[in-house]
Amino acid sequence: MNTAKRKRLEKSGWKVGTAQEFLNLSPEEAAYVELKVHLANELLKRRKSLKMSQIEVAKRIRSSQSRVAKMEAGDPTVSIDLLVRSLIALGETSQALQRVF
Repeated sequence: MNTAKRKRLEKSGWKVGTAQEFLNLSPEEAAYVELKVHLANELLKRRKSLKMSQIEVAKRIRSSQSRVAKMEAGDPTVSIDLLVRSLIALGETSQALQRVF
């Protein structure tokens, strides 16, 4: 968030903070959430770079289009394991996945 917007919000009485503060997450919980969000973003980028639809990805990973949509949205019901397995199924290298971690 840019400084001017932050100052305007604070002047209007809003409290500006981090998601970690808002959700009262421990550092470990915050790191877990950040990892899931990063993996979800990587899956979306990978799918788009391959010019694949969510349906095509779903077929490749033997799942449904709605599940792929949830994965890309960072839905809390999606496991890190599923995100990683899906990235591998789309040809992501172990070196690229190591950069995520």
